[in-house]
Amino acid sequence: MQKLPKIGLPVILIGLAVLIFASKSSINIGYGEAGVLFKTFGGGVVTDEPPLGEGFHIIAPWNKVYVYNVKQQEFFEGNMQVLSSNGLEISLDVSVLYEPTYEKLGLLHKTKGENYVNIVLIPQIRAVARSVVGRYTPEQLYSTKRDAIQNEIFEETVKNVESQHIQLNAVLVRDVTLPMAIKEAIERKLRQEQEALEYEFRLAKAKQEAERQRIDAEGKARANKILSASLTSKILQEKGIEATLKLSESPNSKVIVIGSGETGMPIILGNN
Repeated sequence: MQKLPKIGLPVILIGLAVLIFASKSSINIGYGEAGVLFKTFGGGVVTDEPPLGEGFHIIAPWNKVYVYNVKQQEFFEGNMQVLSSNGLEISLDVSVLYEPTYEKLGLLHKTKGENYVNIVLIPQIRAVARSVVGRYTPEQLYSTKRDAIQNEIFEETVKNVESQHIQLNAVLVRDVTLPMAIKEAIERKLRQEQEALEYEFRLAKAKQEAERQRIDAEGKARANKILSASLTSKILQEKGIEATLKLSESPNSKVIVIGSGETGMPIILGNN
């Protein structure tokens, strides 16, 4: 009985060693994650093999795995102060959608590390945003060019971060804030331009209506001229005779004096 404690202690120590060994020899990588293997006695960060995917993995206890989120992520850069082309200070709110390049995760870890967003992505977005916004006036940023600066920031940042093993999916310009005085001046100018366009439209419409009336009047004048030229005295007499015959057939009481007009045309006298 006295020997049991002496035997039990080594067993307990061996059990603890096995547990520690097992915990150091395995890792479970979760959903949307990937692992970069670091070989303590084998050259450090593994860059020539794919990263460890989701699930359970057995590793040597002296090695280490760095786990990265490889899903699409977002960071928001608010109240970014930049200068327009004429030197006025503009405030931008920008969202960036990104993810590490999966196949290059080992290189990303080796060259930039787990803090790669602050080391690479945020400084690049700030620098490119300042460069792009500096090409435009406050009026352009406020009205027509927001989509343009958003696309330019995205395209130029992509070029800068691709080689650093980061995949940029989108850059979204959430808001452009101008100094209040500049904003009010731009809004006044836009209202005046709208009123000027409306006035020009009314003038053009009035001009079109005047032209229509002129064409209509000219058409009527030509028609009257043609008609007047064709109405000879003989034709008028013939028309008068035809009208007289039709009236004579009417049941209404009347008196027709033949050949009593100045031109010999009938004069018709009714009840009234």
